[in-house]
Amino acid sequence: MSLGTSTVSNALAADASSLNRLKLQAGQSSPETIRETAKQFESLFMRELIKSMREATMKSGLMDSPGSDLGNDLLDQQFAVQMSGQPGGLSDMIAAQLSRQMGIDPNAVKGTSGKLEATVSTLQRASSLAAYSQQSVKPTNTQGGFVERHLQTANRIERETGIPASYMVGQAGHETGWGKHEIKMRGGQPSYNLFGIKADANWKGKVAEVTTTEFVAGVEKKQVAKFRAYGSYDESFRDYARLITQSPRYAKVDTQNGSALAFASGLQKAGYATDPHYAAKLSRAIETTQRLQQRTQIVAQNI
Repeated sequence: MSLGTSTVSNALAADASSLNRLKLQAGQSSPETIRETAKQFESLFMRELIKSMREATMKSGLMDSPGSDLGNDLLDQQFAVQMSGQPGGLSDMIAAQLSRQMGIDPNAVKGTSGKLEATVSTLQRASSLAAYSQQSVKPTNTQGGFVERHLQTANRIERETGIPASYMVGQAGHETGWGKHEIKMRGGQPSYNLFGIKADANWKGKVAEVTTTEFVAGVEKKQVAKFRAYGSYDESFRDYARLITQSPRYAKVDTQNGSALAFASGLQKAGYATDPHYAAKLSRAIETTQRLQQRTQIVAQNI
């Protein structure tokens, strides 16, 4: 099972900062929401467990590189997806516990009973950002500068639309190579298009025409495409938020912001990009943004 074809219902809760959103999601007292939340908690736990095992048994330092770290991380995600959500597994126990806490019959979510009062706190410890960052490629100065440059705008758009700022900045970073490959107009002027949104027949604004890479039947091909051009980065963020929140194509994506990979998988399933590994790559960029975002908050608190 590849990440490109994984269903959104099996998406990983891969980023530690999503725990609060998962708990909020769990508070919605429908059996379907409880089951989905339980699956994401289990995926989060399994991923951290796999990464800890890899760190303890396989990481020698001799052959380590950013490329190998990325490959291992994507593999860990695939394993976690495949191992989670099995009948009688941890997700059933989590669902049963959440049901009892909200006064719902555990049988309504088709879970098994179990004594799991400390599940949430255990998962929070296992998925701490510190533990995750020890096994992840550290953010670069380029990534840090990009996040710092756009986070204020993204925070403002988050307050207006509810789309997490880290998701938007992470996607902008992924689409532009953290600012290194922004789409340019003819003559080299900036298009301010951070999200790779193409200019369809309904677009009445300026256009940037560039050569891009698309995947056709899984094969990379170079194509000339027209992209939307804006007057500022603020316009780019607003147009992206409008697309996600108002386009019927992305109607489900706007509700799947409980985790980075759930959101990224929703975008891939809706056809945002043709790259078969788009969800995994995007979720990793979002996680990088979240680490930088938390670092910024820690520094601000210590000033």
